[in-house]
Amino acid sequence: MTQKTDSNVYTVVFAVVMVVVVGSILAFLASALRPNIKENERFEKQQNILYAMGVNENGDDAGSVNFIPTDVVEDEFSSYIKEQLVIQGDKITEDNEAYLIDLKKQLANIKKGEPYKLPVFIGEKDGKKFYIIPMYGKGLWDAIWGFIALDDTMTVQGVYFDHKGETPGLGANIKMRYFMDDFKGETILDGTQYAGIAVAKGNNDPLNNTKDDNEVDALAGATITGNGVSAMIKETVKLYKPYLETIRAK
Repeated sequence: MTQKTDSNVYTVVFAVVMVVVVGSILAFLASALRPNIKENERFEKQQNILYAMGVNENGDDAGSVNFIPTDVVEDEFSSYIKEQLVIQGDKITEDNEAYLIDLKKQLANIKKGEPYKLPVFIGEKDGKKFYIIPMYGKGLWDAIWGFIALDDTMTVQGVYFDHKGETPGLGANIKMRYFMDDFKGETILDGTQYAGIAVAKGNNDPLNNTKDDNEVDALAGATITGNGVSAMIKETVKLYKPYLETIRAK
């Protein structure tokens, strides 16, 4: 008897078999690649934290962003990051894996009134101490995040920004070096008050020579993303204010 491969039953069976086979292959690949994915995520966080405190492979020109290579980043991270702290209310503890804390989840916990953990990284370079704080916010289309490195006068020593889905050539430029470099030397204080740093269209300082105005020049065509960066920094400063006060009091 000739098998009828054009019947509805055959089509359904074939589709089910293919779904099972493909699903099994994808599940196997996901399981096999998970350790590599986690490792890459770990390296990326270490690179970003180090970048914010000025440990990178950038040249003297304001060109591309160049991270510490992944094959040496763990050693460099251990060398430059002297302490990893976790803030839980009034309690501050050390945790050598604080950099793995998911800040998005912690911010959600704060909104729900649930226990939370806020990481802080204390680095040292050329005899100077850096306090690196993670940030998380909302851009035009999706999440934005980064790190800000401060000294004990609350002056910015460097930043790193990234995004999930901002518009290429516009909002996506928050991760361009020329934009991030503008934050260095700015202060998050306005007098004695914590003000953050605004990404402002009308700050009349396109070369960013004025460092005490709590502003950097905006990105062309990226007003909403810029507003998101401003809000992210302001909310981060507000959230970490009690800890920042302890630094200034030293």
